[in-house]
Amino acid sequence: MSLSFRRNPDGTTTGRNVDTGFTVTDADEEEVKRRLYEDAGWDYTPPPPPAPPGYHRFALVDDWFGDGGFDDERYASLRENPPDGCIPVDWGSFALQCERPGATLLDAVADTVAEIRREHGLVMNSLGIEKPDEWFGEGMNGYKGEVVAHLLLAAVYRARLIGYGREDLLRLLDATGVE
Repeated sequence: MSLSFRRNPDGTTTGRNVDTGFTVTDADEEEVKRRLYEDAGWDYTPPPPPAPPGYHRFALVDDWFGDGGFDDERYASLRENPPDGCIPVDWGSFALQCERPGATLLDAVADTVAEIRREHGLVMNSLGIEKPDEWFGEGMNGYKGEVVAHLLLAAVYRARLIGYGREDLLRLLDATGVE
């Protein structure tokens, strides 16, 4: 079963169930999703209400390439004492669902990653984004911000694995002209 979604220039969203041919367009993106799930025979769970002002919701995942899963001993202290606003979840690997304060999503993610590193000796390296090439949503604090944070964490982790250091990464960022 395959569902596809497309944001249209007029602000509506079109969704299509590729298997059945069912297509729906609506101004409410969640209504499109609900109707496609219904057509596919899947349960639909509406998104949670927005996070309070100054807070951001995100997941942090340790995409460790070893054999450990959620119950791995490396995560014992983090399972028992997660950062405020974070709940450990089993996604087949260790993950945290977080709702944390920050001026921006990147600030909230950075503060949380730093706290976990400082207090538990772990570096979370992913936001669990499965398809980072999908680019939808609005603003730096929405899904687009999650994709950016995910890509940065993954890049830092993978760069470290092959021997790149902080200066190498900063040189690359500086070369892009990012301010």
